[in-house]
Amino acid sequence: MITDTFNPEVLRSQVAFITGGGSGINLAIGKALARLGANVGICGRTAERLDAGRKELEAAGAKVFAAVADVRDDLAVQAAVAACGEALGPISFAVCGAAGNFVAPAEAISPKGFRTVVEIDLLGAFHAAHACFEQLRQTRGSLLFVSGGQSYVPFAYQAHVGAAKAGIDNLMANLALEWGRYGIRANSIVPGPIEGTEGMNRLGGDNAEAIWKAMTPLGRMGTMEDVANVAAFLATPLAYYISGARIAVDGGQNLTGSHVFNRAIGDALDAAKGETA
Repeated sequence: MITDTFNPEVLRSQVAFITGGGSGINLAIGKALARLGANVGICGRTAERLDAGRKELEAAGAKVFAAVADVRDDLAVQAAVAACGEALGPISFAVCGAAGNFVAPAEAISPKGFRTVVEIDLLGAFHAAHACFEQLRQTRGSLLFVSGGQSYVPFAYQAHVGAAKAGIDNLMANLALEWGRYGIRANSIVPGPIEGTEGMNRLGGDNAEAIWKAMTPLGRMGTMEDVANVAAFLATPLAYYISGARIAVDGGQNLTGSHVFNRAIGDALDAAKGETA
């Protein structure tokens, strides 16, 4: 547990705001922050997920604010951020984590499908960061973007996601450069193959876990807590001079390339086509 390493009061009185915070890695980040004393605001598109996430965050010790908001809607995000600040106090750590994904060869991705992923991942990240700016300037706080391995190397059938994640990393770097004058830090984390996530479920197949383990120097899948621990570290005073960093939390997988996975997922999709032909 992260509380075995950090002072459990290190984030006392801090307020985090997390997009897509009702489930998955983003919820795990919220729980890690809550265990260190932070209060947590979350937003997402699904009320049921937010309600479930709220209960887990409260169980971890946080005061929680939750708002239904689609990150593609800048006005909805602005309203959620403002309401979070009123409910919990000024935001000091904003996590831009909302994401969309599906598997498709580039020639089969419709313009609408491509646009949707870019709008959720990249435009949504900008909307959240932009909406949090004034509160982060007040607290001299920090931004964290949840990127993806597709920003390091191309992954087959992920052209839309790779474009969005690369944009996120560039946005992060620009905000670190521009907003540093206000004392605002910006960083991104790049999760690798993380077990139990929606992304892995969509990218997975019968042999997916074995393939990912073979591609990862540490020889195992990551956990959501692995990612959450790094996120929590970046929120603490230990990271106050870290800005503009892109941190891979992938067991070294980015060092090995993606060709094995690309071939395997291609074979799986070809087999699926054959079954439905």
